[in-house]
Amino acid sequence: MAEPAPAAAVTKAAKKKAAAKRKTAGPSVSELIVNAVSASKERSGVSLAALKKALAAGGYDVEKNNSRVKIAVKSLVTKGTLVQTKGVGASGSFKLVPDGETQSSQT
Repeated sequence: MAEPAPAAAVTKAAKKKAAAKRKTAGPSVSELIVNAVSASKERSGVSLAALKKALAAGGYDVEKNNSRVKIAVKSLVTKGTLVQTKGVGASGSFKLVPDGETQSSQT
């Protein structure tokens, strides 16, 4: 009866190893968001709803990863990649920062 215990420990270790190796194929959510905003022709920026529609059209499961989308948008705003033209937090409209400008010069 002592034999099944080590075998169970080995399978748990193998599962952890497999979970650690699991890496998603394709671009990150942040890259998809930047591409969607850059493809937009809107002068006033892209709303979060329009951004989600663009991601869904590109094959991204927005309903399943809704919180990831919001977190990615917030982080892009804090990094200075995106500027929030309307709203607070993850809601509102977003534009790409023009080249050569920083977020501190926007305020």
